[in-house]
Amino acid sequence: MCLILFGIDTSPEFPLILAANRDEFYDRPTRAMEFWPDRPDILAGKDLQAGGTWMGISRQGRFAALTNYRDLSNLKPDAPSRGELILRVLEYMGSVPEALKDLDETANRYNGFNLLAGEAGQVFCYSNRNRTRTRVNPGIHGLSNHLIDTPWPKVANGKTQFKSVVDADPADNDGLFKLLTDTTRPDDSHLPSTGIGLEWERILSPLFIQSPTYGTRSSTLMRVSRSGEIQVVERTFGNSPREIEDRKFSLYPPGP
Repeated sequence: MCLILFGIDTSPEFPLILAANRDEFYDRPTRAMEFWPDRPDILAGKDLQAGGTWMGISRQGRFAALTNYRDLSNLKPDAPSRGELILRVLEYMGSVPEALKDLDETANRYNGFNLLAGEAGQVFCYSNRNRTRTRVNPGIHGLSNHLIDTPWPKVANGKTQFKSVVDADPADNDGLFKLLTDTTRPDDSHLPSTGIGLEWERILSPLFIQSPTYGTRSSTLMRVSRSGEIQVVERTFGNSPREIEDRKFSLYPPGP
């Protein structure tokens, strides 16, 4: 993912609500979200080039989502794919904090990333840039290509819109999908400087990204209900926000 907006304990009905965009080059082969034939307990999209994923949910009730940390000055051209980290967390036999602690041992092999993961009402965030693993507090949060809640314009704008939608109706799919297609570009004076040049900072600044070669490929909504049901809707795009396809899933993790 390149933008994850989420609320923890912001709704009586849904302890966790998440809305996220995945941005990628249009020509990078991708498979839409499904239960993987070789991993039938994992619901995820698949990067057909490197074999990993950007977000996944297990039938046991664990989820994980990843954003890249944008820092061209520390880019490792021979680093392994960060998409494999999601699978490591989802299939780890211990708890989520233990899984993230295990990842920390080899985290410096990868290019910069932030990993959000949770289960049973707990959400944790880990970044290999500050090597910090923290439990995320209740409230509205945003994660893009820097540390969690860094107030980049797209994060600040997204959090404000997310709160407005969730406060009005936490089950409003249309409202969440609408905010994820916001193409508003902030003034240049508010853009971060991450080493990619001003033109690309402008292109990557909206919640929904469009360019001739790179843009938002899919949007995902996830809700966890008080009963433990996980509701997922993935909307995939062609080269414009009008070319869409929705896929819906419900998971009922086994009880204790």
